Amino acid sequence: MNKEEYNSDTRYEKVFHNMELLGIVDITTNRQHRNGTVVWQLPIKNHNNRNPSYIEVASFSTGYVRNQNSGYSNYQLNKRCEGEPEYFELDNGDYRKFTTRSCKLIPIEIDRLEYLISYCLKNYFIKRANQVVEGKYVSQWYHDWSMERANETYSENTGAMARINDMEEKLDAMTEDRDIHVDTTIKLEERLFDLQNKLATINRISE
Repeated sequence: MNKEEYNSDTRYEKVFHNMELLGIVDITTNRQHRNGTVVWQLPIKNHNNRNPSYIEVASFSTGYVRNQNSGYSNYQLNKRCEGEPEYFELDNGDYRKFTTRSCKLIPIEIDRLEYLISYCLKNYFIKRANQVVEGKYVSQWYHDWSMERANETYSENTGAMARINDMEEKLDAMTEDRDIHVDTTIKLEERLFDLQNKLATINRISE
């Protein structure tokens, strides 16, 4: 898919927005696109391989979503559900019931992509981040994200301090203006009181 197709409606736009936030790249080939397949590359490597490659997941028009390269073969990421029970007749005439677990297919593409975003966030981004706390490893994406977040926090704090300093300066200026206004008012009241006393004195003399 290309960016224009992700902008085709709001649900696709939201998926593309989340992809950009997580650093997921659409690496779908033209042939895959014609077959109704969408392939994403995550900014996380398979840490259990000798030559680790970036994890790839895919959506298929058949309703499956799969991990493409984290094992010996591709494996489904669909939720599992109980299949319809099957009954087999035994030699003694009784029947035995068997139930199997099968993949819950997702027939609509946008539903598959939304499911993939949610699955990747939970099982690759968050779970791998939790392994950092356990001391297992520090992935490159987590290191880069942590550094970027630290820089953002520093920038936010720096900006906040600048805004606080600016407000303090404005408050000081307002306080200074208020004090000047109060002083001026007091002086005017004193002059008015003086003039009233002088006027009263003049009136007494004139009488």
